[in-house]
Amino acid sequence: MTQILRTRPTRDDWLAHPPRATVRPQLRPWLLDPGSLTARIRARCSHFEVRVIRQAPMRPHPDEAEVLGLRASDRAWLREVLLLADGEPVVYARSVLPRHNLRGAWRLFHGIGSRPLGAALFSDPRIVRQPLRCTRLDTRDARYHRAMHLMSGQLRLPASLWARRSLFRLRGRALLVSEVFLPTILNLAP
Repeated sequence: MTQILRTRPTRDDWLAHPPRATVRPQLRPWLLDPGSLTARIRARCSHFEVRVIRQAPMRPHPDEAEVLGLRASDRAWLREVLLLADGEPVVYARSVLPRHNLRGAWRLFHGIGSRPLGAALFSDPRIVRQPLRCTRLDTRDARYHRAMHLMSGQLRLPASLWARRSLFRLRGRALLVSEVFLPTILNLAP
């Protein structure tokens, strides 16, 4: 029997609850908290910062395109940032917005710059967040490699990283936000 290896997560690989046996207990609250990740980090550090890595139209990963109802060839507006707590990167975040959603409902996304997206998302009562989903990213996933590249100054790089994502909807139009937790997140106070 031939075994087929998937080279990247599919929509089905994103779980409603992370398995207890494979997630460190200190990381579970970060993965499951439905509130603003920005607010959670800010409450646990003296200085919070958003470092913009890239904001540009690009092709989303296949599982992102699937969740957003896009074709594989479609381009979307992509925003990649690092969230820093007291100067230390703790989260690599990736937001994907279909280009046709950039006008109208989600126009705030275009000019957000280095302001935290979370603050804008949680301050507007019209924006509805769908349930969180999580997965473990490893060397088969481009997001893992991107996060590893951004953490290249660290001595010991992990074999995998946990991530969560959810869709935010405004007037029926979706924005996908994914957050990859770097090992340094565990340095923040519980």
